[in-house]
Amino acid sequence: MGALYQEPPTLLQDLKVSIHDTSLIFPSQETPRKSIFLSNIDQVLNFNVETLHFFPPHKDFPPHLVAEKLRNTLAKALVPYDFLAGRLKANPKTGRLEIDCNGGGAVFVVASSEYSLDEIGDLVYPNPAFKELICGSEIVNEFLGKDDDQPLCLVQITSFKCGGFAMGLSTNHATFDGLSFKTFLQNLAALAADKPLVVIPCNDRQLLAARCPPRVTCDHPEMVELKFPLGQDSNVAMFDTIPEDLDFKIFRLTAADIASLKARAKETCKTQNYKHITGFNVVSAYIWRCKALSFGENFNPERESRMLYAVDIRPRLNPPLPASYTGNAVLSAYATAKCEELKVGPFSKLVEMVSQGAKRMTDEYARSSIDWGELNKGFPQGEFLVSSWWRLGFSKVEYPWGRPRYSCPVVCHRKDIILLFPDIEDDENGINVLVSLPKKDMDKFQILFQELISA
Repeated sequence: MGALYQEPPTLLQDLKVSIHDTSLIFPSQETPRKSIFLSNIDQVLNFNVETLHFFPPHKDFPPHLVAEKLRNTLAKALVPYDFLAGRLKANPKTGRLEIDCNGGGAVFVVASSEYSLDEIGDLVYPNPAFKELICGSEIVNEFLGKDDDQPLCLVQITSFKCGGFAMGLSTNHATFDGLSFKTFLQNLAALAADKPLVVIPCNDRQLLAARCPPRVTCDHPEMVELKFPLGQDSNVAMFDTIPEDLDFKIFRLTAADIASLKARAKETCKTQNYKHITGFNVVSAYIWRCKALSFGENFNPERESRMLYAVDIRPRLNPPLPASYTGNAVLSAYATAKCEELKVGPFSKLVEMVSQGAKRMTDEYARSSIDWGELNKGFPQGEFLVSSWWRLGFSKVEYPWGRPRYSCPVVCHRKDIILLFPDIEDDENGINVLVSLPKKDMDKFQILFQELISA
């Protein structure tokens, strides 16, 4: 149980990718010039999210035909998603970031690799070379000719010599959260099949505007205040970005492992209500314990550890947000405990503390958090964030050329972000946990992980 996912013996350092064509894609019909308001949640997410979607060969859809079809499909998608063809700008009166829907276009790149899909190695393993499958800012800046013209969407189709291909997408996080990006993929797939949109996107970000006047009615220990307006310092991030030498490993939890963790939580649970003992809650509680107890040179029982994780607030608001809302409708839930409690407390208590984070996220709490951002200009901060891609379902999207063999983010190793993503063999139940830590901390984390899962 809980077997460590070993590094592949032959990891390609260079995928030998050649760029053949770079172009701007514009909406297929005229769209109105306007500025889109960005909520306080969107404001702090001014960075790119890169995802890769690997497809095996398809006899009716060789990569060059897919590239041409996606080029035309993206142009159609940029009509209902007109903001993706726009650019971020700061409002000169308020200093707030907003999207200028200026029809500036999305970037489309056609490339090829000298390898076959099978030769590039284990798709689950976060190979740094996968970065070649989605163009970096240097190539974009060289193509556009100016640093301040940053597109909000980039698509790269990279063909492999076997006939398979990778579809890489880079979108600014201010445009989508994980759920709305999944909807975008579904709509892209529908348009590629000459079908109508699966969901009509709701682009009204004013639905998550702060109240007037703002009212902070709840405590928000998960938030930290900025000392200057948002959008005026691009070097500020939600977590520490100081470069350091990190070891990273993937820990795999099978469906049986997760069932075992649930059973352990139920053993010491004081009530017979087990609704909070979910797969996500037990995995997060388990990781929290390992992460907190592996921190630093010496164990400090009084040290407070706070973990964060994202909660979708669409169904939690009153009235609920439309499920089709395209902006970021997630807030950071938190769980806090001293290391002594994490070390000796019953596992069920940790699971309960994790679950309380989501229970806390009522309509009033969410509105209070948004209003806090209006008054204080800050962002969530904790010891680490659990970022879950586990059940977003990107690999379930049905394109004309079939479903992806695997979908994953392009990983940037950070000690304060632990990534959960599906397993390629059992994407419904199995889970991979990507952990990046300084080597001494990683050694302790690994021992704790193996000991606790085997207990």
